[in-house]
Amino acid sequence: MNRGQQPNTRAAGGWRRVGLFLVLTFGWSWAFWIPEAIAAAGLVQTVPDLPELGAFGPTVAAFVIVVYTGGLSGARRLARRAIQLDYPNRWLVFTVLFTPAIIAVSLGVAFVTGTTPSFPWAGNLVVLPIAFVVVLLLGGPIQEEFGWRGVLLDSLQNRLGALWSGVVVGLVWAVWHLPLFYIPSETIYYRNPFVGFAVSITLLSVLMTWVYNNTNGSLLPALLFHASFNWSQVMFPVLDSDPASLAFVVLLAVSTIAVVGYSGAKTLVRGGGEPPTAAR
Repeated sequence: MNRGQQPNTRAAGGWRRVGLFLVLTFGWSWAFWIPEAIAAAGLVQTVPDLPELGAFGPTVAAFVIVVYTGGLSGARRLARRAIQLDYPNRWLVFTVLFTPAIIAVSLGVAFVTGTTPSFPWAGNLVVLPIAFVVVLLLGGPIQEEFGWRGVLLDSLQNRLGALWSGVVVGLVWAVWHLPLFYIPSETIYYRNPFVGFAVSITLLSVLMTWVYNNTNGSLLPALLFHASFNWSQVMFPVLDSDPASLAFVVLLAVSTIAVVGYSGAKTLVRGGGEPPTAAR
């Protein structure tokens, strides 16, 4: 299948589709998270003992929508995009190695400034590959990417163009996490600066849009990119060092600006080629 030639059942929906996706995603996730945040704030004494399913909101919403519009065959097509491989393998290499590369530079800044963080795997290297698999399956990618890239990004690109679609998805993605910043058990987020997180996740979203548009709308690179991003920050916690975290955001911003300048804001495909949503 050539770039831009995707099944019509994956056609970018209208604003109604976007609205439905957002209602389902936020409704599902925040129904789990907001009671925990309210309880943590001491506003109520007890909350229902809910399972840890809030993170599945985007993927649940995505499959509800594709089943409603395309039946079970639509769900199968969406699922198969997670193993789609009709693009050069170098994109998979990039998605896995990009974040560790800028994390490594950021850690160099931490070392030079005397703020090197401690590593949770110190002395036990086998934890690193195991943790990557755990993050891929349970740490965000599977729970989210069928929604963020598989439905929301598809629904926006023909209307806003690639760059602004990536920005909008990133901002929505950041706001969706907001209740986690008030839940003590969510140590990565709790009481950390939300603005810095929102900037980072929005820059990441633009980079993921670039990868997505250059890999025929496959979700596999998005899953790996998301996993690598989360894994790198957990295993090499640059956010524990102010100089390193600043370096990380700057490197992410410079990389994003370079990608947009090289590929063009409209499609993020070099030479103006069509993004995969254009013909859906």
